[in-house]
Amino acid sequence: MDQQFFDQLRQSLEKDGAPAAIDRLCTGLSEHKDYTGLFYALLMKKRYELGVSPIPTGSSQDLPAETHAGYEDAIREAGRLVGNLYLKDGNIPNAWAFFRMLGEPEPVARALDDVKPLEGEDCHPLVDIAFHQGVNVRKGFDLILQRYRICSAITTLGGQEFPHGKDQRDYCIKRLVRALYDELRERLRAEIEHKQGFKPTATSVRELIAGRDWLFADDYYHVDVSHLSAVVQMASNLRACEELSLAREMCEYGQKLSTRFHFNSDPPFEDQYRDYGVYLGILAGDNVEEGLAHFRRKADEADPQTIGTYPAEVLVNLLLRLERPKEALAVARKHLARAEEQRLSCPSVAQLCQQIGDYEALADVAREQGNPVHFMAGLLAARGDGVTTEKS
Repeated sequence: MDQQFFDQLRQSLEKDGAPAAIDRLCTGLSEHKDYTGLFYALLMKKRYELGVSPIPTGSSQDLPAETHAGYEDAIREAGRLVGNLYLKDGNIPNAWAFFRMLGEPEPVARALDDVKPLEGEDCHPLVDIAFHQGVNVRKGFDLILQRYRICSAITTLGGQEFPHGKDQRDYCIKRLVRALYDELRERLRAEIEHKQGFKPTATSVRELIAGRDWLFADDYYHVDVSHLSAVVQMASNLRACEELSLAREMCEYGQKLSTRFHFNSDPPFEDQYRDYGVYLGILAGDNVEEGLAHFRRKADEADPQTIGTYPAEVLVNLLLRLERPKEALAVARKHLARAEEQRLSCPSVAQLCQQIGDYEALADVAREQGNPVHFMAGLLAARGDGVTTEKS
């Protein structure tokens, strides 16, 4: 603002009075796109109308109690107005400062949907708001993939516990699977065209690698193998979907790679691409019983002293995902009865007994564990003491 504007405000106050001068202030701030200043000017206007101190940065709690409701309404109205002005100008970070204060993320989430960053534009503020602050998780992850590529997307998704819910996590995994699959497919097509002199008509990774073992000669690979390993593992969180099928194809590709690029994994995924391929096949509904037999053998063969109980835990979780809790309980009773509950990656025997309602089993396991408390709890629950059932 130039000095002339300040002179105009003083003259307006002296000639036309405070309401007109405040309106002139608000108009000038809006014309100069000083929307943060406009916010405080609107609060000052309300304070003047309420007959309290006009200083807009003071605490609302210092105002008389009878003015609180009106002043809080003014804050919300001013915040929405200014937030929408920032959105109209495409300034999402500044708009979010106001909508976050109001606890109203929806306008910013809608604005993020339409964002198309320019080449070279710094996207970190948008990614932080959209993904890390959870305003529009899907758009945020799309921005990470588009601007910072697969490596950053893997790090973002796998670096910590995902805080935004299963549906959002599944969306991100699907986008990651598809991005890596597309990259692999295009590089395979380019390699085949380079070596064979024609563009292959095949459209899938499975078709492109069929009968072309020369693609893997001399320890050759076509995408970052650490990316391949990470994405295949993440895909095990998905339910049956198109991306699950794409991940299975990438497992087939991984099995053809030199064993140098088969990273050491804990049982039951020690033969990484084969074992994850079987696991994903089960989730897709393909050769389910054969696949379960594969993981049952691994659970049975695992030495608890050297390998631990993780193979059995994987099988329990897998059976639960297939909605076969009684089989999951049988596996848990066989392999996990003496395991420490807090270290398990799957529900404990006691939790499975409760889930199924098999309290006799809970008492039996408690006896084996030497746990008199759970033993008595199982006996009481089996009699129906303190056990409620939902009405149908």
